[in-house]
Amino acid sequence: MTDARRDARRFAGGVSLILIFFASAGITVSYLHSRSAPAPQSPQTALAAVALPHVDAYASTTLSAHAAYVFDLTSSTTLYTKNADIVWPLASLTKVLLTLVVSEVLAPDMHITIPYDTALTEGGHYLRHGDVWRVRDILDFTLVASSNEGADILAGAADEPLHEKYPQSPAHDTTLWRMNDLAHDLGLHETHFLNVNGLDESATQAGAYGSARDMARLFAYAASQKLDIFSATTQPTRALTSQNGVKTTAVNTDKALDLIPGLLMGKTGYTDLAGGNLAVVFSASARDARPQHTVVAVVLGSTQDGRFEDMKKLIAATQKALAQ
Repeated sequence: MTDARRDARRFAGGVSLILIFFASAGITVSYLHSRSAPAPQSPQTALAAVALPHVDAYASTTLSAHAAYVFDLTSSTTLYTKNADIVWPLASLTKVLLTLVVSEVLAPDMHITIPYDTALTEGGHYLRHGDVWRVRDILDFTLVASSNEGADILAGAADEPLHEKYPQSPAHDTTLWRMNDLAHDLGLHETHFLNVNGLDESATQAGAYGSARDMARLFAYAASQKLDIFSATTQPTRALTSQNGVKTTAVNTDKALDLIPGLLMGKTGYTDLAGGNLAVVFSASARDARPQHTVVAVVLGSTQDGRFEDMKKLIAATQKALAQ
């Protein structure tokens, strides 16, 4: 059995706990009946702000990040917050919601012909014009290597089928429309997307905005509904082969992989306006023989390297808190 399948099976129990948490926190579920297909179940209120009795576990935690949020999905407990509701540029965290949206209409085994060379990623890898790739492989490359062009290619392929699925949507930039639409459905009230990849629009305008609390909710939803799609984000590299035999490698932009125990999914983000962002879902050890806890942790507005140190500190404090 592969590591990804083991992680998926281990997380299955956590899914029900997430849904129980959503219900117990008074989260309402709504469907937009005017649509041709029902919207997903939508958490419409903030994550519950229930503090651990042993909050001293985080007392000495100092972060470079402007905002952070840690939530224990297993016990429905907020473990740590720092400016959890301030609006901040998201950078490539945007690609998580993009992935959820394009997966509505693009099957993993569908083929896409790459319309242009993508930019070089770490290690000098890229997707070459004219090569034919499975949707799943382009998703893996886009998420792991944080490829902006990969995000654009996926969005372009999804525009037409999304417009067919949602006829009230605009005929152009339908993927972007659906991203904002889904963010609304999920109750991400501080979140808004101006493009599909999170790249800064200008020196003063980011490509996407959201809060640490919103990102915690988004990652909890993504892990509970589509964990398998994000399994490649737990790997240092992802070797890929196109349908016409061309090989490339996606090198993970997350330099904290070795520091995160039981990582289930994660995504980095970095732009000039955003600084360093990082969000992860992982399994943390608890005291005695109780099951491991599924935890989502987010840092926004750190530095390019500081985001990894910040996450290391939050994970260490979380393990201490659960051990208490």
